[in-house]
Amino acid sequence: MAKIVAEQLVEMLVEAGIKRVYAVTGDSLNFFNEAIRKDGRIKWIHVRHEEVGAYAAAAEAELDGIACCAGSCGPGHIHLINGVYEAHRSHLPLLVIASTIPTNQMGTDYFQETNTYKLFDDCSGYNQLVTTAEQAPRIFQTAIQHAIAQKGVSVIGLPGDVSELKAVEPHTAQRMYPCQPVIRPSDYELQCIAQLLNEAKTVTIYGGIGCTGAKEQLAELAEKLKAPVGYSFRGKMHVQLPAPYDVGMTGLLGIPSCYQAMKEADVLLLLGTDMPYDAFMPKENKIIQIDLAQSRLGRRADLTIGAVGDVKETIKSLLPFLEEKEDRSFLDSFGTFHQKVQERLHQYVESNGEKDAIQPEFLADKINALAHDDAIFTVDTGMSCVWGARYIHQTGSRVLLGSFNHGSMANAMPMAIGAALAYPERQVIAFCGDGGLSMLLGDLSTIKQYNLPIKLIVFNNRALGMVKLEMEVAGLVDNETTMENPDFAKVAEAMGIHAMSIHEPDDVEDGLRKALSFEGPFLLNVMTNPNALAMPAHITKEQVFGMTESMTKMILGGRMDEVFDTIKSNYKHLKEIF
Repeated sequence: MAKIVAEQLVEMLVEAGIKRVYAVTGDSLNFFNEAIRKDGRIKWIHVRHEEVGAYAAAAEAELDGIACCAGSCGPGHIHLINGVYEAHRSHLPLLVIASTIPTNQMGTDYFQETNTYKLFDDCSGYNQLVTTAEQAPRIFQTAIQHAIAQKGVSVIGLPGDVSELKAVEPHTAQRMYPCQPVIRPSDYELQCIAQLLNEAKTVTIYGGIGCTGAKEQLAELAEKLKAPVGYSFRGKMHVQLPAPYDVGMTGLLGIPSCYQAMKEADVLLLLGTDMPYDAFMPKENKIIQIDLAQSRLGRRADLTIGAVGDVKETIKSLLPFLEEKEDRSFLDSFGTFHQKVQERLHQYVESNGEKDAIQPEFLADKINALAHDDAIFTVDTGMSCVWGARYIHQTGSRVLLGSFNHGSMANAMPMAIGAALAYPERQVIAFCGDGGLSMLLGDLSTIKQYNLPIKLIVFNNRALGMVKLEMEVAGLVDNETTMENPDFAKVAEAMGIHAMSIHEPDDVEDGLRKALSFEGPFLLNVMTNPNALAMPAHITKEQVFGMTESMTKMILGGRMDEVFDTIKSNYKHLKEIF
């Protein structure tokens, strides 16, 4: 029988390296689904919600370089949007197959009609609708090539009736062209960068996700410049160096050592980072930024030099121009400062909490100690993200995934699905907030259906903890942030997943060992302290006044017990403030 358009698409997806399609099948997707079944080289992953599919695909794209999700017409498209935004904001090569209503019904307000151009325009780099069999292979090839080349989202609008048309062989290419160009600043730009670095008495390096694959070169650069090295959350696992170079993170989830190292250096060297919190960027330093995207230069800080280049190739080309610095005092002083900060963070680990108020720092530290050296971690946006940022460390080839740019809740569990499918031999641990997990709880069934050995650690503080903290530092009384949660362990067990709840601090380590060693999926529901606070890298007087005002309002409103619990849980933070 003659090949149809849907089968042609599957062949091209296989050629591009797609191994899975995350989707909920139905109506306009059915011929595409059947084409995948007949071909046999791509696995259809039946998620329960398309948002989960998009997030899982985004995780796979970050780990493997490209991935695919799909949604059927109307609601299926709309359910994809949040996860697609994640991939778009994080510059991940993601293909989105948005099957649509029949072409002869377009523009008539037909059942489940959506305009894919308008719907996906703000979360994609390429977005086109296929309307003929002749056009189809050219759109498919162009979309895939755009996703790979631009590291972004490509949306293919595919009407159900077009997918079943007889395929037409194009006169243009159907294969992909993955390229590996060497991109670095010109020799003149390298000389200017080197001159600034050589003349500086002190230098701090701050790296992001763009440093992926450049750790060896980064270590050599730091040693030559005697420079402390900080990093963004997303870049942590690719940048974190051993002492004395490591000074941690800055920003809302960061610590003081990185903030001060950036502030006090004569020159700050930004490598492959687009860390959004410009309030934490120093104002008086000379700043050099190197990034693959020229459009990102200077939008977070006033630069002395901005240059385009791949971090690894740029460092390799820059090193011969640099003079090795002899004075280690700046580096060593911040190495010592960072060590003191780490010791202070460890104080919260030593205070392990009490019944149904287990300190989340203690829990995160235990996970860090027990996890494999090549574990893949996913973190929900919120307080569990803070604990992951501060207590999960690079010990080998660990990977850390999260919604670092889009900042969505509910991402940890879906990303863990993509990670577990892409790397079934590696340990996958999800730091789930109770608020995030509640949003997409139904896809525990997906984990069970494919028997994915994901370890879901629920930081169950019965609150939207980050929102609560945001309201308090603004001087507001937190309102409607508490949560009446189900017993997540019983919910998981009802879905066929082994689970248990931890109420006492003394049971945490044994519970983690049981969960992490179990052959298959496991949910550990840990009752953490809802009043645990997380201090940013730099605390402003406005935040102190706001927190004081909020606590006063709570006392006057009759919530004295909650205020007392907050102070008791966070008394060690007081010396950071005063």
